[in-house]
Amino acid sequence: MTAILDPVTDTDLDAYVDDQLEVARRIEVEAFLSARPETAARVMSDLRTRDELRLALAAKGMARPATAEAARRLERGLARGRVFGMLQRAAAAAVLVAAGWLASGIFGPVTKVVASTPPPAYVEDAVRAHATTLVREAMSSQPEAPNYNPDEIRAATAIVMPSLPGDWKVRDVQVYPSRFGPSVEMALETKDLGLVSLFAIRPGTFDVVKPVVAPSGEISAAYFQIGEVAYAVVGQGDAGDLDRAAETLARTLY
Repeated sequence: MTAILDPVTDTDLDAYVDDQLEVARRIEVEAFLSARPETAARVMSDLRTRDELRLALAAKGMARPATAEAARRLERGLARGRVFGMLQRAAAAAVLVAAGWLASGIFGPVTKVVASTPPPAYVEDAVRAHATTLVREAMSSQPEAPNYNPDEIRAATAIVMPSLPGDWKVRDVQVYPSRFGPSVEMALETKDLGLVSLFAIRPGTFDVVKPVVAPSGEISAAYFQIGEVAYAVVGQGDAGDLDRAAETLARTLY
């Protein structure tokens, strides 16, 4: 990984939240956050606060003008440092409740997905890519591409791949199109899970999501997200084993 020559400061984090950084600096900030989950969770909370406020301001049923102006002041205040971060979030919640918005998730540092919550849209793409891999496996006319170069993948797609366990063998690596842009699909031969796919994509949102299992018939997926890159381990093995494999992969990215 390339070292960051210009240290990331709180000012950079504030500018990141307010979409005021150039692309090159955003990438450096994201690399900084990917190695610091607690800081990433705090930034994610500020991003959520900002978006909740903007949503409240855009709502047709916005409360009194005084409430709207308070929300605008709070939104501008997000860029003025983190000394009053907790107070800002509490005040933002009060504004949103006054405007009729439910802000129950605003204080959670890490997204918690419950079983009843539908999985993100990219999980469907991951399952579809795995099904395509199975089709390719059965066709002798489709050559496999086992040469895996994570640095090349990162340079071409801006996707950082996790480190693989030593007993996992790369069978095939493909870059597929998706509704979110380029995605990476890796076919992996594992001792305990058999043939699985590791799917990675940039879904267009910044989040920190711990591994969550999403059963889908005979095929299950364990997905997680770190920063702007989301991942899914897909296979026909035991869902619990897939979940543990996802946790192992996620730890290599911190």
